[in-house]
Amino acid sequence: MDGQVPEPGGKKERDIVLSARDVTVGFGSKIVLDKLNLDIYRGEILGFVGASGTGKSVLMRTILRLLPRQSGTIKILGQNFDELGEAERNALDMRLGVLFQQGALFSSLTVKENIQVPMREYLDLPKSLMDELAHLKIRLVGLAADAADKYPSELSGGMIKRAALARALALDPDLVFLDEPTSGLDPIGATEFDELIARLRDTLGLTVYMVTHDLDSLFSVCDRIAVLGHKRVMVEGTIEDMLAYDDPWVQAYFKGKRARAIVPQGENAAGRAESAEHGSGK
Repeated sequence: MDGQVPEPGGKKERDIVLSARDVTVGFGSKIVLDKLNLDIYRGEILGFVGASGTGKSVLMRTILRLLPRQSGTIKILGQNFDELGEAERNALDMRLGVLFQQGALFSSLTVKENIQVPMREYLDLPKSLMDELAHLKIRLVGLAADAADKYPSELSGGMIKRAALARALALDPDLVFLDEPTSGLDPIGATEFDELIARLRDTLGLTVYMVTHDLDSLFSVCDRIAVLGHKRVMVEGTIEDMLAYDDPWVQAYFKGKRARAIVPQGENAAGRAESAEHGSGK
C-alpha cells in the first residue's frame, strides 16, 4: 500500500507515489545530491526546477536506477526496489514511463517500432496486437496515423516529443517522468504539449514528474513545484510558496522579467490555488 499523508487543513489524505529519503549521489569525491528528500503525490503534475548543473536530471536518473546512489532510500508506488525480486522489479518497471530529453528515439526504428520497444521488452504479444496498441498510443498523443511508419529524421521537433511520449505511455504506466519535455519547441508547440500532458493526466489518472526550465509550464499545468538547490530540495509547494520564499535564486527565477510577463496582474493566491485544484481533478 502506498504511503499516505494528510493534506493541510484536515483534507483527505493523499497517496505518496514516490518518496525519496536522505538520497545522496556523487561522482568520485564530488557530491551532487546530499541527503535529499522529496515526495510526489498521486495524480499531481510536479514541476522540478533548479539552476543548470544542480542535479535535476541526476535525481531523475537515480530514481530510475540509471545512476547509483551512495545512500538513502527511494520508494516508488509504495515499493522499495532494493527489496524486490526480479519478477517484482519487472512489474514495477512496467508501471513507469519515461520521456528523455530530445525524445531519445531510436533513429533506425519507425515511430511504431519505437513505441513497441517496451512491449517487446516486457510482454509477449503477437505482432498484430502490438501494431494495434502502437496505433492507439499514436492517436492518444495527437499524432496523425501516417506518423506510425515514419522515422525520427522525418519528424518535426514537436512530433518527436509526441512520439517519445507515446512510447513512455506504451505500457499504461502510473507514473511518468518527463525530462525537459518542451525544450526546443516554439511557444505554440510548447503550450499544446503542456495541454496534452494535462489532458492525459486527467483522462488516464497519471502522476507526472516534470523536470523543466519552462516558466509557462510551471505556471499553467504544474500543481506543485520543487526547487533543487544546495544539493537538496530547498522549497516545494505552489507558485505562491515560490514567490514568498526568501532565496535570491528562487526570487530571481519566479519574479524575474520573464516571470512578470507571465503572472497575471491582480490574481490572488486563492484564485490560483482554486485553479490548480480544479486542473488536478482533486
